[in-house]
Amino acid sequence: MKAVIMCGGSGTRLWPISKKSSPKQFAKIFNNKSLFQLTIERNMNLVDEFIIVVNQTQLNLCQEQIPSILKDKVQFIIEPIGRNTAPAITLAALAAGEDDLLILASDHLIKDQSSYELCVNKALEFSQLSNLVTFGIKPSYPETGYGYIQADGNNVISFKEKPSLETANSYLEQGNYFWNSGMFLFNSSAYLSEIEKHSPSILSEASKAMEKSEKEGNLIKISQEDMVKIPKDSVDYAVMEKSNIVKVVPSDFNWSDLGSFDALYSELERTELGNTDDDNHISINSNNNLILSNKKVIATFYVDDLIIVDTEDAILIGKRGMSQNVKPLLEQIKERYPELLD
Repeated sequence: MKAVIMCGGSGTRLWPISKKSSPKQFAKIFNNKSLFQLTIERNMNLVDEFIIVVNQTQLNLCQEQIPSILKDKVQFIIEPIGRNTAPAITLAALAAGEDDLLILASDHLIKDQSSYELCVNKALEFSQLSNLVTFGIKPSYPETGYGYIQADGNNVISFKEKPSLETANSYLEQGNYFWNSGMFLFNSSAYLSEIEKHSPSILSEASKAMEKSEKEGNLIKISQEDMVKIPKDSVDYAVMEKSNIVKVVPSDFNWSDLGSFDALYSELERTELGNTDDDNHISINSNNNLILSNKKVIATFYVDDLIIVDTEDAILIGKRGMSQNVKPLLEQIKERYPELLD
């Protein structure tokens, strides 16, 4: 089995610690380790090799964070531009041969390793029966920022778009809906057969791009001219929602995609006052604050429920519980200080 780790995306909702050139998956915010490094560590004993799909801009940063012990077990597919998950996975499947592929995002946090391994092994059983397998996360609250999977046991009934709060509550009450994790396991040949059936133009153009790619050592470089010809689509739309050989493994391995500062706050270690544990934070009567400091001392007094993020070139201050609403702020930054997003 090979792990395919997709490193695309800039994680702008975690700006300013996440930017295009150094997105959140490479930021060392968990005991001086990045989410990408934790993803590698979590799967080292489960797979034989890694295929990493990464943008040219982030290649060096990605290579620096891979343990030297794995240098002969990693292959890179370098995308000049992102075309969403279906092209990325298709390129990886074409490069993989006849192996089972564990498809992973580079920016997910999973805390329960033993439960994770059990779920992967269960998915592998379904994969070896020529199924495409997705991991459905058992919801702990009515999240409106995730897509959902409706299931009957291990059979997928349907995929659902991000719901309203009322709909998300109904999903929780029904008990057979799961968060769509965006993680998959399938044999490369089964996947390629299904994408040929349901999205043939993606397979056709990806195959051409792979044939014309520049191969150098463990690097496969796709040209921009060939990459833009591959239709842009998510793997859910291109394959999973259309296929009739999809299974789901209900999973409870303490998963988060860390898509906001509120999600990050819930995962970081905190002091007895509820502040995130940052050596550079000094406070008086301050409670339940997310504090992330680059080098500066951050001193707070009589403030609660704030988000304070300090980096070399920007400081973000906001209200906890409102971090999903950062988009209008980023639009203003893009207009006035576009270099701060790069």
